[in-house]
Amino acid sequence: MKRFKSAGQVQRFVSIHNPIANLFHLRRDHVTASQYRAARAQAFEDWAEVAGVRLAA
Repeated sequence: MKRFKSAGQVQRFVSIHNPIANLFHLRRDHVTASQYRAARAQAFEDWAEVAGVRLAA
């Protein structure tokens, strides 16, 4: 529970962290560089849409 004040605080963080982390986790050794870049770009676009932010061009 490093730096968390309670187990409830940890649970709230972990419950939202996992779905977001899974969006960005990509096994680099399983794809080509161009596929990796495309997947990362798509993940950031998806995240911007979900978070309601505009990405800098």
